[in-house]
Amino acid sequence: MNPFLEIHPEVKQALANGKAVVALESTIISHGMPYPKNVETALAVEQVVRENGAIPATIAIMNGKCRVGLTKEQLEYFGKAKDVWKVSLRDMPYVISQKLYGATTVAATMRIADMAGIKVFVTGGIGGVHRGAETSMDISADLTEMAQTPVVVVSAGVKSILDIGLTLEYLETKGIPVITYGQHEFPSFYSRKSGFTSPLRLDTPAAIADLLSTKWKFGLNSAVLIANPVPAEQEIASEEMEVHILQALAAAKEKNISGKEVTPFLLQYIAEHSNGESLEANIALIKHNAKVGAEIAVALN
Repeated sequence: MNPFLEIHPEVKQALANGKAVVALESTIISHGMPYPKNVETALAVEQVVRENGAIPATIAIMNGKCRVGLTKEQLEYFGKAKDVWKVSLRDMPYVISQKLYGATTVAATMRIADMAGIKVFVTGGIGGVHRGAETSMDISADLTEMAQTPVVVVSAGVKSILDIGLTLEYLETKGIPVITYGQHEFPSFYSRKSGFTSPLRLDTPAAIADLLSTKWKFGLNSAVLIANPVPAEQEIASEEMEVHILQALAAAKEKNISGKEVTPFLLQYIAEHSNGESLEANIALIKHNAKVGAEIAVALN
């Protein structure tokens, strides 16, 4: 057992008994939504995982340990505290050695989930190639981590604030299978449509589990991205979202927002300027992802 890993007793027992476990990130709690909506959503997502036959394991960093599975009190802390680090891979050694509190991004959560032996990870949307990356070189560590960590990532595609086409190209270059669940068009986070055809399509958790088993038996130790479209009744038209995204990007440029602060700024700006509509869509899609992720975990087990 890694000395920096601390697994919640319920999660540890589930793993020991071969039960389905689903990893969940904590950045969405500390940096993705306002309080108390963030904590309410985190608890609701964990409940969705349980209702669909798996054990939730929300991951974060606390007091020098990578915590796999949080208590309600710990979730509350991460939802309220203002000094929680947003932790990607490069930040992990610093935050752990300094015994700081850290909310883990997709990349960091994947790495810790793999250390704990958890194969299924659910998030809202992954990071990717940012718009204008040809000059900024802003490419999320989520993508490079997916190239080397054998975890299935269930999301609503990539965040629509990114360059979806370039992100799909990058995923192809790294040999990461991209599978859209139940439709041929790749989704764009808030919307079921993106204008891009999905590289692959599968329609059942069992079919996805078969692909995962086959892939890993071949020794292909990269991740698999499952793009799970937001439910139709909760989606926001991609054309409508694009207006908000362009305004948010302009505001970020005006305020010189850069680095890991870009995505939280853009998401907050869009939520405020869409009268909360984007926040509600975000909550709906993460719950839907939790349902599908739990079903895949059960099928994989």
